[in-house]
Amino acid sequence: MYRISNACIASTLLALSLLVAVTPAKNNKAGVKTVPGKGVPVLWRDPSDIASRDLFYGPGGKAHEPKGPFTFDKEDPDGSNPKCDVIDSDGVHWRVKIGPEARPETVASRLVWGAGYFANEDYFVPVLHVQKMKHLRRGNNLVSKDGTVRDVRMKRHSPDEKKIGTWSWSKGPFNGTPEWYGLRVLMAVMNNWDLKDINNAIYLTAGEPAEERYLVSDLGASFGSTGLNWALKGKPSAYCDSKLIKSASEDFVDFYTPSAPAVNFYLNFPEMAKRISLLWLGKHIPRTNARWMGTQLARLSPSQIRNAFRASGYSPDEVERLSQTMEQRIAELQKL
Repeated sequence: MYRISNACIASTLLALSLLVAVTPAKNNKAGVKTVPGKGVPVLWRDPSDIASRDLFYGPGGKAHEPKGPFTFDKEDPDGSNPKCDVIDSDGVHWRVKIGPEARPETVASRLVWGAGYFANEDYFVPVLHVQKMKHLRRGNNLVSKDGTVRDVRMKRHSPDEKKIGTWSWSKGPFNGTPEWYGLRVLMAVMNNWDLKDINNAIYLTAGEPAEERYLVSDLGASFGSTGLNWALKGKPSAYCDSKLIKSASEDFVDFYTPSAPAVNFYLNFPEMAKRISLLWLGKHIPRTNARWMGTQLARLSPSQIRNAFRASGYSPDEVERLSQTMEQRIAELQKL
């Protein structure tokens, strides 16, 4: 790490922005794989039952909420947050995420599902007891000696589906569709800035006809700042104080999310370049598609929106403020 001038930083940001901020990245991230041809690709399904959807329990419903006892299986070394796998008494596998992403990811999964997209069965658990808990290489300081972990997100592994790969924002089968644009808008509404292709998943469902369900599987960077800023990750105040629409022309809309990394005297240039290469996802959205997403979200009642935040462990004051901010953003989209 070297100390550099603000002028140098600005020049670098401008050069990188001109290269990648407006157009989609040409190449997939190394390691991103897709397995086409195994089922019918699906990104979105009209939520005709949206008024009756239970956003407190989410896509898994009350029937699938975590019930102990839980036994340690293994640690998951991937991603930026500590994670481990546990198994419940019925043999169901769960992935436990520890840290600041637990709350925002839980609520984001409910709102994504409410809007008609697919989402993992996520639940927020304030106190989790894990039997036979082992030492974690990451986050072990957040685990008590008796295997108790607080404020975690638990993701249920369904036996009726199998992850078969990941998908690319720039090369997926839905590019150019209203649903693809709508998903990009929804990410901006929730301030989800971590839009790497590796965070997208394809799940193959059982039954006939089989479906390849495309979803954003990592939503943990939502409801905080508009861009890479670890200090504000998952902070309700950062979300409520941020803005949604950066600019709007007669035909297109640019959003603040994802935004460039915070300029600092100390920079990780490879990471900065990677983040800037994602900026196109919040830009040049057709106005009609942005308004369409606003119409979809407006079908959710104030109670449903608040239930999504309530289920995710936020305080009553945070629930109200976050919900009001979300409603204001929906109204902005509807006015486009």
